[in-house]
Amino acid sequence: MTSEGVLVVDKPAGPTSHDVVAAVRRALHVDRVGHTGTLDPLATGVLPLVIGRATRLSVFLTSADKEYVARIRFGSTTETYDAEGLASAPAPVTAVAVPRGEGEIADVLPRFLGSYLQHPPAFSAKKVAGTPAYKLARQKKPAEIKPVQVHVRELQLNEYAEGAAEVKLVCSSGFYVRSFAHDLGQALGCGAYLEALRRTVAGSFTLAHAVPLADIVADPAAAAGRMIPMDCLLTDLPAAVLTEQGLRRASHGNTLRDEDFRLEPDPNRESAGDRLRLLDGSGRLVGIAKTAPGGLLHPSVVLV
Repeated sequence: MTSEGVLVVDKPAGPTSHDVVAAVRRALHVDRVGHTGTLDPLATGVLPLVIGRATRLSVFLTSADKEYVARIRFGSTTETYDAEGLASAPAPVTAVAVPRGEGEIADVLPRFLGSYLQHPPAFSAKKVAGTPAYKLARQKKPAEIKPVQVHVRELQLNEYAEGAAEVKLVCSSGFYVRSFAHDLGQALGCGAYLEALRRTVAGSFTLAHAVPLADIVADPAAAAGRMIPMDCLLTDLPAAVLTEQGLRRASHGNTLRDEDFRLEPDPNRESAGDRLRLLDGSGRLVGIAKTAPGGLLHPSVVLV
């Protein structure tokens, strides 16, 4: 059974991302399992898990853009900015009126395109003086959460009916769809909260790659067969093929010189940043390197 790579889970509503990690760890009988960005218990969809040595690549996978389909309910607000808050509150705060049609919402959406500072929800894992904000919120303690720079690349209103809108958005890592729903309600003057959320894309991983959590638990061997191998990860990065000497140097974390590697042709090299994949002669991924002055490469992650 393959025990290294990325297994994309189609997360159900209910469990936390950490619950999913624990369930997959038990099902596959592997110790090293991590995620590349959490989903709230309410949310469903694409949750890529890094397994085995692939956990060392999670930092490069976490920062990728995400795509969501969100259902936003207008006319009420909750403390958590989502439907989870309905259970803990005596009653939601109800506004006088909801948008009369799609036009009102479509007129406001452009305000949330591009880059801006977003305030994370009070009920979030953001740390305030070392304490998760949600713990302070539960204790009714005031907490100043600093706004975070986020970017929304795409924002589309799919439909609006009976006080609820379905919105598709592509956003940067660290973006809170709950905060977006709340802020959209504030902009419209009627209040809103996130009623449902499905993540459809995380970086290069889509629902087409995803395996339902129940299927993983029921048939771990079949699920392992759906794992994306290490050599298929981060293929958007340029590659350097190592010589035998270069492989030895890389395995010890030593800086690589011109004679230790050859760069594979890549028309997108200039826009790819300062990271490269390190491959052995057979094309196996053996590490990630960062460019250094003088055309040198410094291994930042070594997988051999």
